[in-house]
Amino acid sequence: MVPTDPAHTVAAEAGASFSEHLSRHHPELLPSARRLGTAPAGSASAAAPQATTIVSLTYAGGVLMAGDRRATMGNMIASRHIRKVFPADSYSVLGIAGTAGLALDMIRLFQVELEHYEKIEGTPMSLDGKSNRLAAMVRQNLPLALQGLAVIPLFAGFDTERHTGRMFSYDVTGGRYEEYEHHSVGSGSVFARGALKKLWRPGLDQDEAVRIAVESLYDAADDDSATGGPDLVRQLWPVVYVVNSAGMREIPERELQQLAEDLVARRSIAGREA
Repeated sequence: MVPTDPAHTVAAEAGASFSEHLSRHHPELLPSARRLGTAPAGSASAAAPQATTIVSLTYAGGVLMAGDRRATMGNMIASRHIRKVFPADSYSVLGIAGTAGLALDMIRLFQVELEHYEKIEGTPMSLDGKSNRLAAMVRQNLPLALQGLAVIPLFAGFDTERHTGRMFSYDVTGGRYEEYEHHSVGSGSVFARGALKKLWRPGLDQDEAVRIAVESLYDAADDDSATGGPDLVRQLWPVVYVVNSAGMREIPERELQQLAEDLVARRSIAGREA
């Protein structure tokens, strides 16, 4: 009898979904496998860093996503350096708001999920397929969300079939909703969305879109204490990614620094109180 190759057996059993494979063989490794015992609903959120705020908008030829750098824990600033926007694959990006630790685990799992699918199927997953896979992951986290540890992602990418940038929002039950033009999630989203409504217009070029994203985060930080604005003292700037037909690219910090300094100078000259 020819001995069975363990690696070949694992590969044969693996389907196109890595998270489903993990749930069958090692469910304890999934982010949703964490348990909080009998903790009252909402009591856990004050003890875990929370990430806010994420904005996304379309422009001519692609889509952009940006996030501030602050994480809070109750009324305290837990971090000024957290990154909330990450590449999912070559043509999509993912932003997170909510419980930072769980969100980072979900991002890593989602990145592996997309890479696994491409290796098994020999082709990248469609943008709609990616957004649906992410919805399933959010749905798996519902028991923890009901205890206050919610993860609310914002997903965006370039649709290589439609040749356009698209974005998707989610609720804690895994509901998936396609958004158009612009969207924001997190505690500062109300203020960021107000800025986006005033600043966004059809046909924006990429440079204009980046400027608008930075300005909307600045407005969110101006009214939401959980959102961090550009920090000229510590040299901290938002994390901004653009996605278009050429793929995903992070905007360099030197460009964001110039935009932030210009914005602060412009508003200082105006001398407006509100």
